[in-house]
Amino acid sequence: MTTRIGYAAGGFDLFHIGHLNLLRHAREHCDELVAGVVSDEMLREVKGVEPVIPTLERVEIVRAIRWVDRVHVETVPDKLETWREVGFTHFFKGDDWRGTEKGARLEREFAAVGVEIVYFPYTAHTSSSALRRALAQLDALADAAAQQAVGAAIVG
Repeated sequence: MTTRIGYAAGGFDLFHIGHLNLLRHAREHCDELVAGVVSDEMLREVKGVEPVIPTLERVEIVRAIRWVDRVHVETVPDKLETWREVGFTHFFKGDDWRGTEKGARLEREFAAVGVEIVYFPYTAHTSSSALRRALAQLDALADAAAQQAVGAAIVG
């Protein structure tokens, strides 16, 4: 019997229920689960996102999840290169990639090396992007309140 090695990658920044669901569902479909944590540099380069939680802290958070057997830090954008490094048989992704150009390209590349892609429902109501927007709004409100307080102190 062949060992099913699963790979579930993500930034895992601002860890939330969508991340937990991905890892939980992924573990149900493999014998060993490797979680890929995208490095700070890769988040900046590929997603244009400044991480809130540094790579090594995100690694520790993900490593502590009971469904994760090991963690791999992603430092290259090429998933085939990551496959060469990790040796997974199954790649887990949110279904927001299904039917997209990048999803189709990934499916072709992985089919050529015998890796099965398994899609899971994407948790649309909670995402790192939504959390970033909420934090930015809170920062803006705090800045406005601080400026108002300074203005009131100068006037008063």
